[in-house]
Amino acid sequence: MTEVNAAGGSIGVLVVDDDVRVARVNAAYVEKVPGFRIVGRSHTAAEALAFLDRAEVDLVLLDHYLPDETGLALVRRLRERGHHTDIIMVTAARDIATVQAAMRHGALQYLVKPFTFAGLRAKLQGYAALRRALEGGGEAGQDQVDRIFGALGGAAAGPAELPKGHSALTADLVREVLRGAEGPLSAQEVAERSSLSRQTAQRYLKLLERTGRVRLSLKYGETGRPEHRYVWV
Repeated sequence: MTEVNAAGGSIGVLVVDDDVRVARVNAAYVEKVPGFRIVGRSHTAAEALAFLDRAEVDLVLLDHYLPDETGLALVRRLRERGHHTDIIMVTAARDIATVQAAMRHGALQYLVKPFTFAGLRAKLQGYAALRRALEGGGEAGQDQVDRIFGALGGAAAGPAELPKGHSALTADLVREVLRGAEGPLSAQEVAERSSLSRQTAQRYLKLLERTGRVRLSLKYGETGRPEHRYVWV
Protein backbone atom coordinates (compact mmCIF):
# COMPACT_ATOMS: atom_id res chain seq x y z
CA MET A 1 0.00 0.00 0.00
CA THR A 2 1.34 3.45 -0.89
CA GLU A 3 2.01 5.71 2.08
CA VAL A 4 1.70 9.46 1.51
CA ASN A 5 3.33 12.43 3.19
CA ALA A 6 1.71 15.72 2.23
CA ALA A 7 4.22 17.97 3.99
CA GLY A 8 5.65 20.87 2.02
CA GLY A 9 9.18 21.03 0.65
CA SER A 10 11.21 21.62 -2.47
CA ILE A 11 11.98 18.34 -4.27
CA GLY A 12 9.26 15.70 -3.82
CA VAL A 13 10.49 12.10 -3.80
CA LEU A 14 8.57 8.82 -4.16
CA VAL A 15 10.40 5.74 -2.84
CA VAL A 16 9.45 2.50 -4.62
CA ASP A 17 10.75 -0.71 -3.02
CA ASP A 18 9.04 -4.04 -2.37
CA ASP A 19 10.71 -4.34 1.05
CA VAL A 20 8.73 -2.20 3.51
CA ARG A 21 11.67 -1.88 5.89
CA VAL A 22 14.10 -0.86 3.14
CA ALA A 23 11.62 1.67 1.77
CA ARG A 24 11.28 3.16 5.25
CA VAL A 25 15.06 3.40 5.68
CA ASN A 26 15.56 4.95 2.24
CA ALA A 27 12.81 7.47 2.94
CA ALA A 28 14.47 8.39 6.24
CA TYR A 29 17.76 8.92 4.38
CA VAL A 30 16.05 11.23 1.88
CA GLU A 31 14.46 13.30 4.64
CA LYS A 32 17.93 13.94 6.10
CA VAL A 33 19.12 15.66 2.90
CA PRO A 34 18.26 19.40 2.86
CA GLY A 35 15.92 20.41 0.05
CA PHE A 36 14.23 17.01 -0.30
CA ARG A 37 10.99 15.62 1.09
CA ILE A 38 9.21 12.29 0.84
CA VAL A 39 5.79 12.45 -0.81
CA GLY A 40 5.11 8.72 -0.62
CA ARG A 41 6.31 5.12 -0.42
CA SER A 42 5.09 2.37 -2.75
CA HIS A 43 5.86 -1.35 -2.67
CA THR A 44 4.65 -2.52 -6.09
CA ALA A 45 4.77 -1.15 -9.63
CA ALA A 46 0.97 -0.87 -9.69
CA GLU A 47 0.94 1.21 -6.50
CA ALA A 48 3.66 3.49 -7.85
CA LEU A 49 1.86 3.97 -11.17
CA ALA A 50 -1.42 4.79 -9.43
CA PHE A 51 0.34 7.25 -7.13
CA LEU A 52 2.07 9.01 -10.04
CA ASP A 53 -1.25 9.25 -11.90
CA ARG A 54 -2.76 11.33 -9.10
CA ALA A 55 0.15 13.12 -7.40
CA GLU A 56 2.95 15.44 -8.40
CA VAL A 57 6.37 13.83 -7.94
CA ASP A 58 9.74 15.29 -8.93
CA LEU A 59 11.91 12.22 -8.41
CA VAL A 60 11.38 8.46 -8.02
CA LEU A 61 13.90 6.28 -6.20
CA LEU A 62 13.09 3.02 -7.96
CA ASP A 63 13.98 -0.57 -7.15
CA HIS A 64 14.27 -2.91 -10.15
CA TYR A 65 13.01 -6.06 -8.40
CA LEU A 66 9.31 -5.47 -7.73
CA PRO A 67 6.74 -8.24 -7.16
CA ASP A 68 4.46 -7.45 -10.12
CA GLU A 69 6.93 -6.21 -12.75
CA THR A 70 10.46 -4.88 -13.01
CA GLY A 71 11.35 -1.30 -12.31
CA LEU A 72 12.46 -0.80 -15.91
CA ALA A 73 9.11 -2.10 -17.18
CA LEU A 74 7.47 0.47 -14.93
CA VAL A 75 9.65 3.23 -16.39
CA ARG A 76 8.59 2.22 -19.90
CA ARG A 77 4.92 2.42 -18.91
CA LEU A 78 5.43 5.79 -17.25
CA ARG A 79 6.98 7.23 -20.40
CA GLU A 80 4.21 5.74 -22.57
CA ARG A 81 1.64 7.48 -20.36
CA GLY A 82 3.41 10.82 -20.61
CA HIS A 83 5.02 10.87 -17.17
CA HIS A 84 8.38 12.63 -17.27
CA THR A 85 9.22 12.21 -13.60
CA ASP A 86 12.96 11.86 -13.02
CA ILE A 87 14.25 8.43 -12.04
CA ILE A 88 17.16 7.25 -9.93
CA MET A 89 17.47 3.46 -9.82
CA VAL A 90 18.21 2.15 -6.32
CA THR A 91 18.60 -1.60 -6.69
CA ALA A 92 20.66 -4.71 -6.13
CA ALA A 93 20.62 -5.42 -9.90
CA ARG A 94 24.28 -5.31 -10.95
CA ASP A 95 24.24 -6.85 -14.43
CA ILE A 96 25.45 -4.61 -17.21
CA ALA A 97 22.35 -5.26 -19.34
CA THR A 98 20.08 -3.78 -16.64
CA VAL A 99 22.39 -0.82 -16.09
CA GLN A 100 22.50 -0.16 -19.84
CA ALA A 101 18.71 -0.46 -20.15
CA ALA A 102 18.27 1.99 -17.26
CA MET A 103 20.44 4.52 -19.08
CA ARG A 104 18.50 4.08 -22.31
CA HIS A 105 15.19 4.61 -20.51
CA GLY A 106 16.40 7.87 -19.03
CA ALA A 107 17.43 6.97 -15.48
CA LEU A 108 19.58 9.86 -14.25
CA GLN A 109 21.55 7.84 -11.71
CA TYR A 110 22.04 4.22 -10.67
CA LEU A 111 22.80 3.37 -7.04
CA VAL A 112 23.71 -0.23 -6.24
CA LYS A 113 22.53 -1.85 -2.99
CA PRO A 114 23.83 -2.06 -0.36
CA PHE A 115 24.82 1.59 -0.09
CA THR A 116 25.55 4.12 2.63
CA PHE A 117 23.71 7.31 3.49
CA ALA A 118 26.70 9.19 2.05
CA GLY A 119 26.26 7.37 -1.25
CA LEU A 120 22.58 8.27 -1.56
CA ARG A 121 23.20 11.82 -0.37
CA ALA A 122 25.79 12.32 -3.12
CA LYS A 123 23.28 11.16 -5.76
CA LEU A 124 20.58 13.47 -4.42
CA GLN A 125 22.94 16.42 -4.22
CA GLY A 126 23.99 15.78 -7.81
CA TYR A 127 20.35 15.71 -8.85
CA ALA A 128 19.68 18.99 -7.03
CA ALA A 129 22.69 20.52 -8.82
CA LEU A 130 21.25 19.37 -12.15
CA ARG A 131 17.92 21.05 -11.40
CA ARG A 132 19.72 24.28 -10.52
CA ALA A 133 21.71 24.11 -13.76
CA LEU A 134 18.48 23.76 -15.74
CA GLU A 135 16.70 26.68 -14.08
CA GLY A 136 15.75 29.60 -16.28
CA GLY A 137 15.39 27.79 -19.60
CA GLY A 138 16.47 29.62 -22.75
CA GLU A 139 19.54 28.72 -24.79
CA ALA A 140 22.76 27.31 -23.37
CA GLY A 141 26.35 28.02 -24.29
CA GLN A 142 28.97 25.29 -24.17
CA ASP A 143 29.99 26.20 -20.60
CA GLN A 144 26.42 25.79 -19.37
CA VAL A 145 25.98 22.56 -21.34
CA ASP A 146 29.13 21.21 -19.67
CA ARG A 147 27.76 22.17 -16.25
CA ILE A 148 24.46 20.45 -16.98
CA PHE A 149 26.05 17.22 -18.14
CA GLY A 150 28.56 17.30 -15.29
CA ALA A 151 26.06 18.08 -12.55
CA LEU A 152 25.28 14.46 -11.73
CA GLY A 153 28.95 13.57 -11.22
CA GLY A 154 28.93 10.89 -13.90
CA ALA A 155 31.26 8.05 -14.68
CA ALA A 156 34.15 10.37 -15.46
CA ALA A 157 34.59 10.89 -11.73
CA GLY A 158 36.21 7.47 -11.38
CA PRO A 159 39.31 5.92 -12.94
CA ALA A 160 38.84 5.28 -16.65
CA GLU A 161 40.37 1.82 -16.48
CA LEU A 162 40.73 -0.29 -13.38
CA PRO A 163 43.62 -2.71 -12.89
CA LYS A 164 42.86 -6.40 -13.04
CA GLY A 165 41.19 -7.64 -9.87
CA HIS A 166 39.46 -4.35 -9.09
CA SER A 167 35.69 -3.78 -9.24
CA ALA A 168 34.21 -0.61 -10.73
CA LEU A 169 31.26 -0.94 -8.32
CA THR A 170 33.57 -1.05 -5.30
CA ALA A 171 35.59 1.90 -6.60
CA ASP A 172 32.35 3.84 -7.07
CA LEU A 173 31.22 2.97 -3.53
CA VAL A 174 34.48 4.29 -2.03
CA ARG A 175 34.22 7.35 -4.25
CA GLU A 176 30.69 8.15 -3.05
CA VAL A 177 31.70 7.79 0.60
CA LEU A 178 34.54 10.27 0.13
CA ARG A 179 32.41 12.66 -1.94
CA GLY A 180 29.74 12.67 0.76
CA ALA A 181 32.16 13.21 3.66
CA GLU A 182 32.54 16.60 5.29
CA GLY A 183 36.31 16.17 5.67
CA PRO A 184 39.20 13.71 5.30
CA LEU A 185 38.54 10.11 6.32
CA SER A 186 40.79 7.28 7.43
CA ALA A 187 40.72 3.90 5.72
CA GLN A 188 38.89 2.51 8.75
CA GLU A 189 36.20 5.19 8.53
CA VAL A 190 35.75 4.56 4.79
CA ALA A 191 35.46 0.83 5.52
CA GLU A 192 32.78 1.39 8.17
CA ARG A 193 30.71 3.72 5.97
CA SER A 194 30.91 1.47 2.91
CA SER A 195 30.57 -1.90 4.72
CA LEU A 196 33.87 -3.01 3.18
CA SER A 197 36.81 -4.60 4.98
CA ARG A 198 39.57 -2.20 6.00
CA GLN A 199 42.00 -3.97 3.67
CA THR A 200 39.66 -3.56 0.68
CA ALA A 201 38.99 0.09 1.47
CA GLN A 202 42.73 0.73 1.80
CA ARG A 203 43.43 -0.93 -1.56
CA TYR A 204 40.89 1.19 -3.41
CA LEU A 205 41.94 4.38 -1.63
CA LYS A 206 45.52 3.83 -2.80
CA LEU A 207 44.24 3.23 -6.34
CA LEU A 208 42.20 6.44 -6.32
CA GLU A 209 45.17 8.32 -4.89
CA ARG A 210 47.43 7.08 -7.71
CA THR A 211 44.90 8.24 -10.31
CA GLY A 212 44.77 11.71 -8.75
CA ARG A 213 41.15 11.42 -7.57
CA VAL A 214 42.02 11.33 -3.89
CA ARG A 215 44.48 13.42 -1.89
CA LEU A 216 46.38 11.84 1.00
CA SER A 217 47.32 13.73 4.15
CA LEU A 218 48.91 12.61 7.38
CA LYS A 219 47.46 13.20 10.83
CA TYR A 220 50.05 13.06 13.59
CA GLY A 221 49.05 12.00 17.07
CA GLU A 222 50.95 12.16 20.30
CA THR A 223 52.47 8.72 19.83
CA GLY A 224 52.79 6.06 17.15
CA ARG A 225 52.70 6.26 13.38
CA PRO A 226 50.80 9.07 11.63
CA GLU A 227 47.28 8.24 10.44
CA HIS A 228 46.62 8.35 6.70
CA ARG A 229 43.60 10.52 5.84
CA TYR A 230 41.92 10.68 2.43
CA VAL A 231 39.80 13.38 0.80
CA TRP A 232 38.10 13.49 -2.60
CA VAL A 233 39.72 16.05 -4.92
